[in-house]
Amino acid sequence: MNITETRIPAVKIIEPKVFEDDRGYFFESYRKEQLYDAGIEHDFVQDNVSKSYKDTVRGLHYQIENPQAKLVQCLKGSILDVAVDLRKESSSFGNYVAVKLSDVSKRMLYVPVGFAHGFSVLSDEAIVSYKCSDYYNAKGERGVRWDDPEIRINWDVSRPILSEKDRKLPLFSSLKEKDLF
Repeated sequence: MNITETRIPAVKIIEPKVFEDDRGYFFESYRKEQLYDAGIEHDFVQDNVSKSYKDTVRGLHYQIENPQAKLVQCLKGSILDVAVDLRKESSSFGNYVAVKLSDVSKRMLYVPVGFAHGFSVLSDEAIVSYKCSDYYNAKGERGVRWDDPEIRINWDVSRPILSEKDRKLPLFSSLKEKDLF
């Protein structure tokens, strides 16, 4: 695996070594010791899979109780994966990293605790898998509006498809101290 930092060093891109031939391909999608060596020291406890269609935007989500680090990969199609820094003491507070993930590149994105996470679907459909470092806790769930004017994410979608819940998420500027890391 090749693990590189992004412009926010806590967020990392993981590129597995892919062995491909006329039968198809093989790669390790998770190897604890290599991730630990790169500072990703989690025992992931929950795996999630979602299927979404072109122009879907999911997020921006995070948990303030039972906060989750995530290891995200796109198993089918392509997505723009986004991590927004909500660590109030961070020099990159309010900034984001956006990385294209696809079944072709096989890249993964590590999103640490303290970040809101979301993605948009760039292909006709996408299947996304992500490991979580803690269990889902509905009471601790929080979010930030996908189209926040202060964060200004270019989701690269023409007509965003959103859940009603995501449409109603608060703006970044209205987050309370208790809703930040």
